[in-house]
Amino acid sequence: MPEIRRLPDTLVNRIAAGEVVERPSSALKELVENAIDAGASRIAIKLVDGGLTSLEVTDDGCGMSPDQMALALERHATSKLPDDAIEQVETLGFRGEALPSIASVSRFTLESRPKNVADGWKRVIDHGEMIAEGPAALPPGTRVRVENLFGKIPARRKFLRTPRSEYAASIDVVKRLAMARPDVAFTLDHGDRRILGLQSGEGLTNRVAQVIARELRENGVAIDLDRGTMRLTGIAGLPTFNRGIADHQYLFVNGRPVKDRLLTGAVRGAYSDMLARDRHAVLALFLDLPPEEVDVNVHPAKTEVRFRDSQAVRGFIVSGLRNALASVDKRSAQSPDAAAMSRWQAEPVRDEPAPALRSIFEGRDWSAPQSRVSEPAQGWRGAEADVMAAPQGRAEMATESTEEKKDFPLGIARGQVANTYIVAEAADGLVLVDQHAAHERLVLERLKAAGAEDAVARSQALLIPEVVELEETSCDRLEDAADALAKHGLAIERFGPSAILVRSLPHAIARTNPEKLLRDIDDDLALNGEALHLGEKLDLVLATMACHGSVRAGRTLRVDEMNALLREMERTPRSGQCNHGRPTWVKLSMDDVEKLFGRH
Repeated sequence: MPEIRRLPDTLVNRIAAGEVVERPSSALKELVENAIDAGASRIAIKLVDGGLTSLEVTDDGCGMSPDQMALALERHATSKLPDDAIEQVETLGFRGEALPSIASVSRFTLESRPKNVADGWKRVIDHGEMIAEGPAALPPGTRVRVENLFGKIPARRKFLRTPRSEYAASIDVVKRLAMARPDVAFTLDHGDRRILGLQSGEGLTNRVAQVIARELRENGVAIDLDRGTMRLTGIAGLPTFNRGIADHQYLFVNGRPVKDRLLTGAVRGAYSDMLARDRHAVLALFLDLPPEEVDVNVHPAKTEVRFRDSQAVRGFIVSGLRNALASVDKRSAQSPDAAAMSRWQAEPVRDEPAPALRSIFEGRDWSAPQSRVSEPAQGWRGAEADVMAAPQGRAEMATESTEEKKDFPLGIARGQVANTYIVAEAADGLVLVDQHAAHERLVLERLKAAGAEDAVARSQALLIPEVVELEETSCDRLEDAADALAKHGLAIERFGPSAILVRSLPHAIARTNPEKLLRDIDDDLALNGEALHLGEKLDLVLATMACHGSVRAGRTLRVDEMNALLREMERTPRSGQCNHGRPTWVKLSMDDVEKLFGRH
């Protein structure tokens, strides 16, 4: 029988480092979190080669005495759990594993000086062995330097990526932590370049806009909602301000950056009928709730959490986001395409005068000063006739329109371009409306208001109920969700340990394959904890009905029809974007119009 023995501390630390320190960005995350927990108001970060050569974090927090520094480098030693109530943890770190784990796989230099103490202290550890300690000169606070990560563990070192990839991961970590703490100033240097400089006291909305995209401030809606003991804050981008990947969704729980499937699914559900499936919202959401309602001790990296009442959390986020977006539902992302604007601003250039003008300029001496404009000669009038047509008829006074005096947000229709775009004049600019996209949204909202969702979800019983064989765990998930699925028109019941009996399907998708539908729903339940897939299928049916029932591009509209469309858009929720997340209207301010003609 093999002998059971205790592992040496150095090996234990390296095993723990495999869970905590995956790459330089993992070490950087732990060090910045420690700085925040130490009460720092300024954090300075320096990277060399994306952190592969070295990374350094300096803060002005509370600092540590020499004895505390020695204790901090031991496993499971922490100042962040004053008692044994781990469920009440309110700090970012609490496990006491980060510093000894990092020190066991790198050359680790820890310098610290408490406030009101004259001298600091330094300890240097090389892959788990202390090689030096002594006095250090530094201002109050702590400075940690990590060099040659995994230098003596080639099996781990070879799995690190290129400096560019490690730098991208590191800056993502810093951005996420900086967003959660707008009261802390952050600087990030990569080599000799200053990458990030964030001042403290900027406010949550400004900090998020600075970190994600400055356009988010104009194309987003601030969120501040409460429900019981839960609070949701942050900024959510308009559906028209979207991206092709979900990497621009930043989610936080009690100030901790997390990557949680339940929260991601809630965001997708909130934007479900406002975005195409291949587009993703841009947002930063901060969920705060009592510490005992969430378990953060799920994984050593602390990026996963578990909620005591996950359905309540999901419902709060979905309804909160929808209500916030509904408050600005007629807005759309109003940043004109730069390439399109540059073509507007390009001055037309001709190599030579047009044929009709050539006779005017022939033989004319342009070097002679032109003192005054003289009455054109008879020959000039003949050439002018080739260029300008004589006025026909006479101008008459137009009858005054009563609508002109009303202040409509989308203005008054002035015409139609290419039988597709409505041109309207508003008090503050020029509005262009995509008539098909706008009417598509209006029809969808009418269908919902008329109860079409219930009609689409109406059940159609199968002549012969179909038995679908699945794994037992899948059958368990589907059986638990049977009541929710029945509301959408899908009637199922358990048929033995590993089979589900399908009695009816939603009327709108009655021709679908029951087995494929159940497997898709099961995957959705396993991933998100809720059957989003079926609801999205029915939403897609409604969207398709709205698309086919709306005004087509290329149809000529009368002025009264255009104005009626504009007025209904002003009254309809979420009319700023079509069912696929594209804007239904854009506005060019009068200042921009004047700039096009050099007037401003």
